[in-house]
Amino acid sequence: MGVARGVTAAIVLILMGQQAVAAELAQSASVPQAGATVTEWPNPWQFRLRALGVITEDSGYVNAVPGSDLSYSNTVTPELDISYYFTDNIATELILGTTYANIEGQGAIGALGNVGKVWLLPPTLTLQYHFTNFGAFKPYVGAGVNYTIFYNQHAGSADALKVDNTFGTALQVGFDYMVDQHWGVNFDVKKLFLKPDFDVTVDGAKQTGKAELDPWLIGAGVTYRF
Repeated sequence: MGVARGVTAAIVLILMGQQAVAAELAQSASVPQAGATVTEWPNPWQFRLRALGVITEDSGYVNAVPGSDLSYSNTVTPELDISYYFTDNIATELILGTTYANIEGQGAIGALGNVGKVWLLPPTLTLQYHFTNFGAFKPYVGAGVNYTIFYNQHAGSADALKVDNTFGTALQVGFDYMVDQHWGVNFDVKKLFLKPDFDVTVDGAKQTGKAELDPWLIGAGVTYRF
Protein backbone atom coordinates (compact mmCIF):
# COMPACT_ATOMS: atom_id res chain seq x y z
CA MET A 1 0.00 0.00 0.00
CA GLY A 2 2.81 2.39 0.89
CA VAL A 3 4.50 1.72 -2.44
CA ALA A 4 1.23 2.29 -4.30
CA ARG A 5 0.65 5.58 -2.52
CA GLY A 6 4.20 6.66 -3.30
CA VAL A 7 3.83 5.84 -6.97
CA THR A 8 0.50 7.65 -7.10
CA ALA A 9 1.98 10.73 -5.44
CA ALA A 10 4.91 10.72 -7.87
CA ILE A 11 2.57 10.54 -10.87
CA VAL A 12 0.51 13.44 -9.50
CA LEU A 13 3.63 15.53 -8.98
CA ILE A 14 4.88 14.76 -12.50
CA LEU A 15 1.55 15.74 -14.05
CA MET A 16 1.41 18.97 -12.02
CA GLY A 17 4.95 19.77 -13.09
CA GLN A 18 4.13 19.20 -16.76
CA GLN A 19 1.09 21.47 -16.48
CA ALA A 20 3.17 24.19 -14.85
CA VAL A 21 5.83 24.00 -17.58
CA ALA A 22 3.16 24.08 -20.32
CA ALA A 23 1.55 27.14 -18.72
CA GLU A 24 4.91 28.88 -18.47
CA LEU A 25 5.73 28.17 -22.13
CA ALA A 26 2.32 29.45 -23.26
CA GLN A 27 2.81 32.62 -21.25
CA SER A 28 6.30 33.13 -22.68
CA ALA A 29 4.95 32.71 -26.24
CA SER A 30 2.14 35.21 -25.71
CA VAL A 31 4.15 37.88 -23.86
CA PRO A 32 7.21 39.29 -25.70
CA GLN A 33 10.46 39.41 -23.75
CA ALA A 34 11.80 42.84 -22.79
CA GLY A 35 13.70 44.40 -25.66
CA ALA A 36 12.44 41.82 -28.20
CA THR A 37 11.27 43.01 -31.64
CA VAL A 38 7.83 41.84 -32.75
CA THR A 39 7.70 41.24 -36.53
CA GLU A 40 4.26 41.11 -38.16
CA TRP A 41 3.99 38.66 -41.05
CA PRO A 42 2.65 40.56 -44.10
CA ASN A 43 -0.77 39.73 -45.45
CA PRO A 44 -0.33 37.19 -48.29
CA TRP A 45 -3.01 38.71 -50.58
CA GLN A 46 -2.27 41.28 -53.28
CA PHE A 47 -4.40 42.81 -56.03
CA ARG A 48 -3.46 44.69 -59.17
CA LEU A 49 -5.57 46.66 -61.65
CA ARG A 50 -3.95 47.18 -65.02
CA ALA A 51 -4.58 48.54 -68.48
CA LEU A 52 -3.60 45.65 -70.74
CA GLY A 53 -2.49 45.80 -74.35
CA VAL A 54 -3.12 42.55 -76.25
CA ILE A 55 -0.81 42.27 -79.27
CA THR A 56 -1.29 39.12 -81.34
CA GLU A 57 1.03 37.29 -83.70
CA ASP A 58 -0.63 37.52 -87.14
CA SER A 59 -0.41 33.92 -88.24
CA GLY A 60 -2.65 30.95 -88.97
CA TYR A 61 -4.04 28.91 -91.81
CA VAL A 62 -6.92 26.98 -93.32
CA ASN A 63 -5.85 23.36 -93.67
CA ALA A 64 -7.14 22.76 -97.22
CA VAL A 65 -6.03 26.12 -98.69
CA PRO A 66 -2.29 26.38 -99.48
CA GLY A 67 -0.93 29.87 -98.92
CA SER A 68 -3.76 30.89 -96.59
CA ASP A 69 -2.96 33.17 -93.69
CA LEU A 70 -4.78 35.05 -90.92
CA SER A 71 -4.37 38.27 -88.95
CA TYR A 72 -6.08 39.55 -85.80
CA SER A 73 -6.86 42.92 -84.29
CA ASN A 74 -4.90 44.25 -81.31
CA THR A 75 -6.84 45.62 -78.35
CA VAL A 76 -6.53 47.43 -75.01
CA THR A 77 -8.63 46.19 -72.08
CA PRO A 78 -8.82 46.48 -68.26
CA GLU A 79 -7.45 43.52 -66.32
CA LEU A 80 -7.56 42.40 -62.67
CA ASP A 81 -5.06 40.05 -61.09
CA ILE A 82 -5.06 38.36 -57.70
CA SER A 83 -1.80 37.19 -56.12
CA TYR A 84 -1.14 34.99 -53.08
CA TYR A 85 2.31 34.92 -51.46
CA PHE A 86 3.40 31.60 -49.98
CA THR A 87 6.68 33.21 -48.87
CA ASP A 88 8.37 36.57 -49.48
CA ASN A 89 9.77 35.13 -52.72
CA ILE A 90 7.19 32.60 -53.99
CA ALA A 91 3.73 33.67 -55.12
CA THR A 92 1.00 32.60 -57.49
CA GLU A 93 -0.99 35.00 -59.69
CA LEU A 94 -4.35 34.66 -61.46
CA ILE A 95 -5.21 37.24 -64.13
CA LEU A 96 -8.79 37.95 -65.17
CA GLY A 97 -9.85 39.98 -68.18
CA THR A 98 -11.69 39.72 -71.47
CA THR A 99 -11.23 41.18 -74.93
CA TYR A 100 -12.14 40.53 -78.56
CA ALA A 101 -10.37 39.78 -81.83
CA ASN A 102 -11.41 40.54 -85.40
CA ILE A 103 -10.16 37.79 -87.71
CA GLU A 104 -9.00 38.83 -91.18
CA GLY A 105 -8.19 36.59 -94.13
CA GLN A 106 -4.70 37.04 -95.60
CA GLY A 107 -2.65 35.48 -98.40
CA ALA A 108 -4.68 33.05 -100.52
CA ILE A 109 -7.86 33.92 -98.60
CA GLY A 110 -7.30 37.68 -98.51
CA ALA A 111 -10.42 38.26 -100.60
CA LEU A 112 -12.55 37.15 -97.63
CA GLY A 113 -11.65 40.28 -95.66
CA ASN A 114 -13.17 40.09 -92.19
CA VAL A 115 -13.88 36.41 -91.53
CA GLY A 116 -15.52 37.07 -88.17
CA LYS A 117 -15.20 38.39 -84.64
CA VAL A 118 -14.79 36.47 -81.37
CA TRP A 119 -14.58 37.42 -77.72
CA LEU A 120 -12.09 35.61 -75.53
CA LEU A 121 -11.65 35.09 -71.80
CA PRO A 122 -8.07 33.94 -71.08
CA PRO A 123 -7.65 33.25 -67.32
CA THR A 124 -3.94 32.63 -66.72
CA LEU A 125 -2.33 31.18 -63.60
CA THR A 126 1.40 31.67 -63.05
CA LEU A 127 3.88 30.66 -60.35
CA GLN A 128 6.26 33.54 -59.66
CA TYR A 129 9.64 34.19 -58.05
CA HIS A 130 9.96 37.67 -56.51
CA PHE A 131 13.37 39.25 -55.90
CA THR A 132 13.39 41.04 -52.54
CA ASN A 133 16.87 42.57 -52.29
CA PHE A 134 16.20 45.80 -54.23
CA GLY A 135 14.21 47.76 -51.66
CA ALA A 136 11.01 49.30 -53.02
CA PHE A 137 11.80 47.94 -56.51
CA LYS A 138 10.50 44.36 -56.60
CA PRO A 139 11.06 42.51 -59.91
CA TYR A 140 9.68 39.04 -60.58
CA VAL A 141 9.55 36.28 -63.18
CA GLY A 142 6.89 33.64 -63.68
CA ALA A 143 5.58 30.76 -65.77
CA GLY A 144 2.23 29.03 -65.90
CA VAL A 145 -0.80 27.80 -67.77
CA ASN A 146 -3.68 29.42 -69.60
CA TYR A 147 -7.14 28.28 -70.63
CA THR A 148 -8.84 30.51 -73.18
CA ILE A 149 -12.61 30.49 -73.64
CA PHE A 150 -13.97 31.86 -76.92
CA TYR A 151 -17.54 33.21 -76.78
CA ASN A 152 -19.92 35.56 -78.64
CA GLN A 153 -18.51 34.31 -81.94
CA HIS A 154 -19.92 35.99 -85.04
CA ALA A 155 -19.17 35.22 -88.68
CA GLY A 156 -18.32 38.07 -91.06
CA SER A 157 -17.71 37.11 -94.68
CA ALA A 158 -17.83 33.44 -93.63
CA ASP A 159 -21.14 31.61 -93.31
CA ALA A 160 -20.17 30.21 -89.89
CA LEU A 161 -17.19 30.38 -87.55
CA LYS A 162 -16.30 28.47 -84.38
CA VAL A 163 -12.98 28.81 -82.54
CA ASP A 164 -12.34 26.03 -80.01
CA ASN A 165 -11.49 26.65 -76.36
CA THR A 166 -7.92 25.61 -75.67
CA PHE A 167 -5.07 25.37 -73.16
CA GLY A 168 -1.85 27.30 -73.56
CA THR A 169 1.31 28.16 -71.63
CA ALA A 170 2.58 31.50 -70.37
CA LEU A 171 5.89 33.21 -69.51
CA GLN A 172 6.03 36.41 -67.47
CA VAL A 173 8.38 39.17 -66.31
CA GLY A 174 7.52 42.35 -64.44
CA PHE A 175 8.04 44.53 -61.39
CA ASP A 176 6.25 46.37 -58.62
CA TYR A 177 7.57 49.65 -57.27
CA MET A 178 6.08 50.07 -53.80
CA VAL A 179 5.32 53.66 -52.78
CA ASP A 180 4.48 52.57 -49.23
CA GLN A 181 3.58 49.37 -47.34
CA HIS A 182 0.36 48.87 -49.30
CA TRP A 183 0.41 50.83 -52.59
CA GLY A 184 2.65 50.53 -55.61
CA VAL A 185 2.84 50.76 -59.38
CA ASN A 186 3.25 47.75 -61.66
CA PHE A 187 4.56 46.94 -65.12
CA ASP A 188 4.14 43.42 -66.48
CA VAL A 189 4.75 41.53 -69.73
CA LYS A 190 3.36 38.07 -70.50
CA LYS A 191 3.76 35.89 -73.56
CA LEU A 192 0.96 33.39 -74.17
CA PHE A 193 1.49 30.44 -76.48
CA LEU A 194 -2.03 30.03 -77.80
CA LYS A 195 -2.96 28.15 -80.99
CA PRO A 196 -6.68 27.23 -81.06
CA ASP A 197 -8.27 25.11 -83.76
CA PHE A 198 -11.29 26.48 -85.61
CA ASP A 199 -14.06 25.45 -88.01
CA VAL A 200 -15.20 27.84 -90.73
CA THR A 201 -17.83 27.52 -93.43
CA VAL A 202 -17.46 29.58 -96.64
CA ASP A 203 -19.90 29.29 -99.56
CA GLY A 204 -21.35 26.17 -97.93
CA ALA A 205 -17.98 24.39 -97.70
CA LYS A 206 -16.80 23.56 -94.18
CA GLN A 207 -13.07 23.91 -93.52
CA THR A 208 -10.80 23.50 -90.51
CA GLY A 209 -7.69 25.40 -89.53
CA LYS A 210 -5.51 26.79 -86.76
CA ALA A 211 -5.34 30.36 -85.45
CA GLU A 212 -1.81 31.04 -84.17
CA LEU A 213 -2.60 33.95 -81.86
CA ASP A 214 0.40 33.72 -79.46
CA PRO A 215 -0.35 37.17 -77.97
CA TRP A 216 1.86 39.49 -75.94
CA LEU A 217 0.05 40.91 -72.91
CA ILE A 218 1.65 44.22 -71.88
CA GLY A 219 0.16 45.80 -68.78
CA ALA A 220 0.68 48.77 -66.47
CA GLY A 221 -1.32 49.73 -63.41
CA VAL A 222 -1.53 49.93 -59.63
CA THR A 223 -0.73 47.36 -56.92
CA TYR A 224 -2.38 47.00 -53.52
CA ARG A 225 -0.92 44.67 -50.86
CA PHE A 226 -3.15 44.00 -47.85
